[in-house]
Amino acid sequence: MRGLAKTKRESGSMELVDVDRPAPASDEALIEVDYAGLCGSDAGIYQFKPAFERMDPPTIIGHEYTGRVVETGDDVTRFSPGDRVVERPIRNCGECYQCQSGMENICENIELTGIDHDGAYAGYIAAPADSLQSVPDDVDPRHAALAEPTAVCTRAVIENSRVGAGDNVLVAGPGPIGLLTAQVADAQGATVTVAGIGPDTAYRLPLAEKLGFTALNIEETDLEAYREEHTDGIGFDVVFDTTGHPSGLSMAAEEVRKGGQIVLVGQPGEASLDYTPLVRAEVDLQCSYSALYRDFHNAFRLMASGDLDHETFLDDRFSLLDPEAAFEAFLAGETCKPVFDISVLRE
Repeated sequence: MRGLAKTKRESGSMELVDVDRPAPASDEALIEVDYAGLCGSDAGIYQFKPAFERMDPPTIIGHEYTGRVVETGDDVTRFSPGDRVVERPIRNCGECYQCQSGMENICENIELTGIDHDGAYAGYIAAPADSLQSVPDDVDPRHAALAEPTAVCTRAVIENSRVGAGDNVLVAGPGPIGLLTAQVADAQGATVTVAGIGPDTAYRLPLAEKLGFTALNIEETDLEAYREEHTDGIGFDVVFDTTGHPSGLSMAAEEVRKGGQIVLVGQPGEASLDYTPLVRAEVDLQCSYSALYRDFHNAFRLMASGDLDHETFLDDRFSLLDPEAAFEAFLAGETCKPVFDISVLRE
């Protein structure tokens, strides 16, 4: 079979390589991959940002995927050939304090599919059975490939935020996580505004409007005036920073109301901020990372209910036979959520 691998420790260096079909260990299932999404982390690997220096190329990338079980190890009892599944791609140790406390998403010895282990941009992948989750029958396979990023957002909104019906919510960043967060917050009854910058006007802010949200280019919009009018001068009840850039946190601090909440979903790196106004305003600063079984369950529930418009959100124009086009378009903001048909790698 073929797989898309990071082959060198430098920017670019993504190549289709011939690899053997993996054999599942006793606690693993072998999965025939149907569809896989392109994540901001995959783009970071493409650029080979410092966060991914621990990778040992060549490594097949990709962690957002769905497929069908074709074989199981001797110790696997929960799944059978033909079952549709997704993977929770954080492979936890099961032994550390966090794992024992039910917080395996922040495992002390975390390993990630597509980074520390070969990922899903290949015809087949072997994954631990205890990291797999069944896909409901009524979920489209292409939509199921988006279960992982959607679960990240159901965790951020449903588990880690105070969003409720009638709240004014600002989502900073119209990337994949931002637009999924906006949809989940909308499903909770909030009124949602999505904010981006100039490069987002080519594709991502128009996509936010197609999904039903007010979309602002903050480089051209007087955000203070908008806040005054839209929130009666109070400020936003909850601000989600999904930008992954230090400026996102600064903007969130300016836009949140006194007694409101900022939820950090993106990873901004080193960010400078005057925290005194936040303390004096009793602003709640909450971080949210990855997802657990319950978050995937909530993601599938919202998919089945029709509260999430994955059909408009996904972009199936790209092929892994020409991966550079997808990665360059993603980095340029010319797409938001490419979803690849993996069957081409088995032909």
